[in-house]
Parts: sequence; C-alpha cells; structure tokens
Amino acid sequence: MTFNQLQLIDPILRAVEAEGYTSPTPIQAQAIPKVLEGHDLLGCAQTGTGKTAAFAIPILQQLQQKRTQGRNFSTAIKTLILTPTRELAIQIGESFTAYGKYTAVKHTVIFGGVSQHPQTEALRRGVDVVVATPGRLLDLIQQGFISLRNIEVFVLDEADRMLDMGFIHDIKKIIPMLPKNRQSLFFSATMPAEIQKLADTILKNPVKVEVTPVSSTADKVEQTIYMVEKSDKRSLLRHILKDGSIARVLVFTRTKHGADRVAKELNKSEIQAEAIHGNKSQNARQRALTNFKAGTTRVLVATDIAARGIDVEELSHVINYELPNEPETYVHRIGRTGRAGNKGIALSFCDAEERAYLKSIQKLINKSLDVNKDHPYVSAVAETEVRSAAKPAAGKPGNKNNRNRNNWRNRKAAKA
Repeated sequence: MTFNQLQLIDPILRAVEAEGYTSPTPIQAQAIPKVLEGHDLLGCAQTGTGKTAAFAIPILQQLQQKRTQGRNFSTAIKTLILTPTRELAIQIGESFTAYGKYTAVKHTVIFGGVSQHPQTEALRRGVDVVVATPGRLLDLIQQGFISLRNIEVFVLDEADRMLDMGFIHDIKKIIPMLPKNRQSLFFSATMPAEIQKLADTILKNPVKVEVTPVSSTADKVEQTIYMVEKSDKRSLLRHILKDGSIARVLVFTRTKHGADRVAKELNKSEIQAEAIHGNKSQNARQRALTNFKAGTTRVLVATDIAARGIDVEELSHVINYELPNEPETYVHRIGRTGRAGNKGIALSFCDAEERAYLKSIQKLINKSLDVNKDHPYVSAVAETEVRSAAKPAAGKPGNKNNRNRNNWRNRKAAKA
C-alpha cells in the first residue's frame, strides 16, 4: 500500500513525499482511513510504529478541508492532543509542522518548565491544534488563556505512561471540560485493565487498531545479555564504546542520579556524553537531544520517562546499563533501534541483583537472550543459569537444592 491509496489530499501527500515516505506503516494504514471517516479509535501500538502520523495526518486533512470548503472557521482551538512529556509534545509538534507545511493549519505546543509567555502569545494569535502536557494545560485553562468548548478532536497519547507518571487525576479534570460531541483517539502501548477502563470513559463505539503487541520485540533487533558484577558496569560500558563503529548509542539507567553519574564518567574518559531526565531544565534537555540527533554527542544517557517518544533516525545501538524493573519497559527501550526496516543492536548489562528482572523480560518476550562471554568483565553467573531463568524446570529431584545453591551464589555475588 502507498499513501496515495489512503485518499489523502494533495497538500498532505506533498508533505509526506517531502519527508521521504512512500508506504504507510501498519498502524497508519489501518488508522488513517478510520479517523478520516470520523470514528473514535483505540490504538494499541508501541513506540516506533508510526502512531504520531497515524493521527496527525488525518487531523491535518480534516482541518484543511474545512478551510478550503468555505465553512465558518473560527480561531478557537479545534483539536487537543494530550501527551505525558515535554519531549514527546515537542516531537508531535514537529510532526504537525512537517506534515502540515503545505496547509493553512496552525498549531502550538505548550508544556511546563519554561516561560508561558511565548505559549500564551501563540494562543492569542489563534491556533487550530494544541499539543499539551496536562499540568501546563490546566494552568493555562485556569488563567483563562485556553477554552476547550470548541474541541472537535481529542487525542490522548501514551495513556499507559500518563498513568505511570501520576497524571490520571489531571486527565479526569480535563475530560469533563471537553464537548460530549467530539471525536476521540486513544493510544497506549499496553492495555491493562485500568487503561481499558479509562478508554471506556472517553471513547464511543471505537474502532480498535492493534499493532505489534508489547510482548514482541523487533525482529531486526539483535539482543544480547552481558552478565557482569555491578561494580564493573562502568568499565564494561567503556570497553564496549572502544568500538569506533558505534557512532551513536542511547544508554538507559533506572534513576536520574544514575544517568548523571554514567554521563560524567564517560566524559572523564573522553567519550562525549550527555544525560537527559526530568530534573534537567527544558532547554538543557532539548539541547542534549539536538546534539545527539546531530551526532555532536555520541552517547545520550536517559531515564525511561525522559526518553519516552525520542525518535532518532539510524540509531544502531541501545544499551541497558541497568535492566528495568518492568519487563514492558525493556521492549519500549529496545524499540528505539531497529526502526524503519533497519537493523539494531540492544545490549543489556545484568548483575546478580537484576536476575529477577531478566527472568521477567524473557518470560514476557518468550525467548532466552544470548549471553556474551567475550569480554573481560564476565561475572560468575553461568550462561546455563541465565537460560534456566526464562523457563525454570519443575518436578525434577534436586531442583530445590539447586535453587538454594543458586540463591547462595547470588547473595555472595551481591556482596562482592
């Protein structure tokens, strides 16, 4: 299928072609026609599937057609897109700029952590689309800069991350401010019971589009585990980065402090690195991301929330410096590489304390990850133990004793 077959108007097609796209991704092919028909939509799609274009393109087309058809077109906000992080809001705004470059549709992005003056000035001039994070949106509503009375299309993006970040109460404040007669689009990478319940309160007879379930990982991403002592992780990272062919790599840590510490250690070793997390100012975060995309910074060290929505072309490597404590997060992390048909490499460090996380990851993706022993920092944990973590044996004599011996080894390794 091509974009020409999706009944898109010429200004949108020209913009898509200018971006170098010819064929829609599966979620775009399924969602765009349904959104253009006016259906509510429930989209289950992980990062990297092209879901931003799946809602941005039809929204731009609907707004542009209303302009060209001579309908009364006020300066009121007609589309609201709610997203959890500043970085993701900015990237969605960039998508509207790219796909809407040949239309007359106006948009703006609002988020906290920066002066509100440029944002309120854009709102005063009049915009059709607002991309917003919940906190700043509610703040500007309370100040009287924004009214949601004329919203025709509402998009809730990254709903599962919204809940993880504690935005559920803000969302419940915003929903009653929207007109009941509207089109609603709901996107989430995972669909647990609480997310489904939230979707049921927002959507009316939605069309469901599900692409690449969270338990699956990209076929073209090569995944490898490095069993390593916790104290050796920094040395192992420097060892791996001696490979000059790794031009750009995204490194994940679990904490903000950990991200700063890793970036500092790499810079001491003359490896250009910057950290990105919630404690950084918006300007610092955007500068770090810009430098990384431009190739000025070789290593971007990020926490999961700060990295959500980061889309960097030709990112060959992702390194899990620390394994996430939620297995779904692992899938999101490695989804940053291997995009658009390209090959990707995901390397994960696992110390004795993280073996339970590894077990959960392997259970979710239903595969045992290959163990790389060809490095100078191999821990005492055997490859056979790692593989057994994915599918533990049952009903055989001696298993309890084996587990006890393994637990003793783990405790000993953790103290080392």
